[in-house]
Amino acid sequence: MATLAYSLGKLEINHYFTIKHAKFISLFLVLVLLLLHSSYRVWNGADSCQWLVSTGRFLGGSVWQPDGCMMHKYSSRDASTCLAGKKVVFVGDSRIRALFIAFISIIASQKQSPIKRHADLSFKDNSSTAQVNFVWSPWTNNSMKESLISLSNAPVKPDALIIGAATWVIKDFKGSAEGLYQYKANLTSMSAALEGLAQHGDVYWHVQEPVNWRALSQSRRMITDEQIDLYNEAAAEALSLGRSPIRSFSVSRLAALQTVNQSSDGLHMPESSVDVGAMAFMNSLCNREVRPIDGSCCQDTPPFTFLQKMALSLFLASTLLFLLFHFVRKLPNRRPVAPDVESLEEKKPATAAGPLGAEAVCGALCRMGLIMVYFYLCDRADVFMKEQKHYSHSAFFIPLINVFVLGLFCCESTKETRVLNREQTDEWKGWMQLVILIYHISGASAFLPVYMHVRVLVAAYLFQTGYGHFSFFWLKGDFGLYRVCQVLFRLNFLVLVLCAVMDRPYQFYYFVPLVSFWFVVIYLALAAWPQIVQKKANNSVLWHLGVLLKLLGVVLLICLYAYSQGLFESSFTAWPFSGLFQVNGNIHEWWFRWKLDRFAVVQGMLFAFLYLLLQKKQALSEARGDALFSAKVSLPLLLLSALSFITYSVWASSCRTKAQCNEIHPYIAAVPILAFILIRNIPSSARSVYSSFFAWFGKISLELFICQYHIWLAADTKGILVLIPGNPALNVLLSSFIFVCVAHEISLITNVLAQLLIPKDTVALLKRLAAVGLLALLLVARGHATSGA
Repeated sequence: MATLAYSLGKLEINHYFTIKHAKFISLFLVLVLLLLHSSYRVWNGADSCQWLVSTGRFLGGSVWQPDGCMMHKYSSRDASTCLAGKKVVFVGDSRIRALFIAFISIIASQKQSPIKRHADLSFKDNSSTAQVNFVWSPWTNNSMKESLISLSNAPVKPDALIIGAATWVIKDFKGSAEGLYQYKANLTSMSAALEGLAQHGDVYWHVQEPVNWRALSQSRRMITDEQIDLYNEAAAEALSLGRSPIRSFSVSRLAALQTVNQSSDGLHMPESSVDVGAMAFMNSLCNREVRPIDGSCCQDTPPFTFLQKMALSLFLASTLLFLLFHFVRKLPNRRPVAPDVESLEEKKPATAAGPLGAEAVCGALCRMGLIMVYFYLCDRADVFMKEQKHYSHSAFFIPLINVFVLGLFCCESTKETRVLNREQTDEWKGWMQLVILIYHISGASAFLPVYMHVRVLVAAYLFQTGYGHFSFFWLKGDFGLYRVCQVLFRLNFLVLVLCAVMDRPYQFYYFVPLVSFWFVVIYLALAAWPQIVQKKANNSVLWHLGVLLKLLGVVLLICLYAYSQGLFESSFTAWPFSGLFQVNGNIHEWWFRWKLDRFAVVQGMLFAFLYLLLQKKQALSEARGDALFSAKVSLPLLLLSALSFITYSVWASSCRTKAQCNEIHPYIAAVPILAFILIRNIPSSARSVYSSFFAWFGKISLELFICQYHIWLAADTKGILVLIPGNPALNVLLSSFIFVCVAHEISLITNVLAQLLIPKDTVALLKRLAAVGLLALLLVARGHATSGA
């Protein structure tokens, strides 16, 4: 990803491969991949439930990954809710009993143990009306057939049945051909009963696992892998597995193939493989009802919502209008504009600006519509595959090192050498965003020291938010409505579109609500009377004190909300703002995110104020070739900064729990941030260069952060998008190339629409805001009416 993206960033020196060419290539790749994945599903079947119970592998030896979809890890509460009123039956030998025990252990949230060994067992969940039974039937004989007939005649038939046996038959017949013949004949006679039960619920035949022959007791030595394979083939033929309603359940066998050496008695599989089978069975029963985000197996594409239909209609209408405008403009028989006789120049039509603006808007919305189709196909439609994350140190640190080496090789001289100049801040955003992307795709949140360092990066983004907006308002003194609308539009346009297209609440994309909220806080704090800007303050101590008092007021307000959760919740659940801050009717997520980095923005504002004040007093040496401070000051500050970095890393590595770390984080996050700024800016050699590689990413960092949710990661960041199955390296390379191209195009579309849809004229802007407000109220009313119905 890094190498390809850097090639895109150096367009000005490459006349043969430009960003436009890269986007055409990515569009071609998407179309080819869409065709290939669709063809694969047509020819090989698109039933992810079958993938769940018949395919898979271990990731890193602990996480089970079915082919093409994600398996959810069910809690006791979710399992009880799903199985309420259902009847699940296990029929078979001790291997099926182990699967039964693992299954009910999920419901009970603790490991169960059988009271009797060679007997029927039952489990009744006290928290629901679920009933799970085990029928002891180790032989495929008349006794098993009678049990199936009894289940078929019962007034309440099983919603799911899993059945399997073979080892006792092999043992009793000592692996002879006669035993195999009777086994196949008996299963053939039972197939009608099983197919009858399949009309009322899911019926699975449990494919036999291998054995660890060396660990088998002498009385079981006739049970070999060769015999197991013969009996599995016989069962498949007798029950017409793959052609009848009876499904093959082979996930336990696949897991056992990788763990059979851990079997203590050689016959019964270790808990790790049995638990995989039980969890896969639970997913097959519950995913359609519970619809977990991180459980894409056995889930169908949800029906279109009202907002999705509205978005589709808007994009289609924009496409048609764009084609119409383009066709009219290209007509060869259009009359030329009459020349001005006096000036001998063509007069421009008075309405020329109107159609061009409308065509540009429709063109941008048309491209946005195509991109949203790709988003939907990746993360809502059941077209592309998804996989679960699995953290390993190499998966995080190796790409991290590669990216930083590449970034350091792409250093160039800056146009200006002031502290935190535009190129430097773009670079800062860029490398932080790349670290966060690697952090997300590798699942590094499971490793606490990495988690805490990434928390500092998020705080640094908010620090830059405070620094950048304070600097603008302080230096420009522009508190106009146009500026506010421009900023909020650029921040929120993509997220609002995704909320409609991907059917997600606004707070789901937590970072955008966070920076939008803090921008409003910064604006209100500085725009409130008395408005204090640099020109007005000049050298007045009182005016500067007034700014500090405003910042102190913001800090006090933050503390008030931080230590009064009731006040916080009552403020942010008030209509009409409640919809912006709640997820599934709960404000806890917003409370957590807001509280975690609550001081970062104010710290950025304070740093900007002090820096600009020192700059105004000419107390800093920002010329090229000069250190920021004198040698007596610079060296101690650099040593202190380095020590601060080391101290923070030691603390982050010694933290025991996330809760403990998160409690202290808001108070100390500024330490490594300020240390980085000083190390990056005190030496002239560091301040005078920047990485163009990181800066290119920094310019589209917001789009990268948001787009990763659906077209790089999958299942709303819970998994990984798989465009190239079976080749993780090539898959990441290809999906990253498309992902970066899409993010860059969305950035351009957002900038175009911001210029066209937000006029500088205040009256026109107010009219558009009124129209947007009316539309929002209609949508809210529609939502209330739908929920009420």
